[in-house]
Amino acid sequence: MHSPSAHHPPLRRKYGDLDYVISAKDRKAALAFFPSLGYEANERFNLMQGDRRLYFFDGNNGKQVDVFIDVIRMSHVIDLRGRLAHNGPCASPSDLLLSKLQIYEVNRKDLVDLTALVLDHPIATGDDEAIDAAYVARLACADWGLCRTLEINVAKLRHTVDELDVDRDLVRSRLDELWSAVEAQPKPLKWRMRAQVGDRMRWYELPEEVRSPYQPE
Repeated sequence: MHSPSAHHPPLRRKYGDLDYVISAKDRKAALAFFPSLGYEANERFNLMQGDRRLYFFDGNNGKQVDVFIDVIRMSHVIDLRGRLAHNGPCASPSDLLLSKLQIYEVNRKDLVDLTALVLDHPIATGDDEAIDAAYVARLACADWGLCRTLEINVAKLRHTVDELDVDRDLVRSRLDELWSAVEAQPKPLKWRMRAQVGDRMRWYELPEEVRSPYQPE
C-alpha cells in the first residue's frame, strides 16, 4: 500500500504472508477476527507467544498471518507503542523499513520490498509519508546491536539494488542520506562501549521464521 513500485516488475512478487501490528488492547478482538475470515489459529504458538505475537493460517489459500502485539520482535525489538494511531492502514514507512532492516538473516524478498520502499519514499523529518531519518538514527544510536544489523543490511540492500532494473542512483542517494543521519547522531557511552566489543559477541537474535520464500511474479 505504501509502495506503488511493488506492483510492477522487477519489484512485484507473490505474497504468501501478511504481517500486522496491533495494540495489546486489541489482542482479544484479533483472536476472534481472523478465525471469522476463515483463518485457523495456531493454538500452541498463540498459547506460548500470545502475549507478543499471534499466528493464523488459511489452508485453503496458503496464506499465513503474523500479528505482532505492540512491538516487532525479530532479531531486535522495534517498539511501536504510541506509533499505531496515525491515519491509514499501514505502519509508517520508517517503521516498515525498520521491521525488515532489523532482521539479521534478511532474505531476498525482504530486500526487494525494501528497495521498493526506499524508491517510493524520500528521506525527511516530520512527514508520515517519508522515511524519517532522525527517528531511524535515534533508535540505531540507542542500541549498538540494532545499529550494526542496520549497517550490514544497508550494505546488502545496496548490493540487491545493483542487481535490479530500478533507479539505482535514487535509491543509493536515499540510503546515503539515511546513513549519514545515523552516523551524525551522537552515540551514548553505553553504545560506544559495546562498539568496542564489536562482532566478537553476538548482538542479534535468530527468531524462528515461518515465512514463505521469495516468489517473483
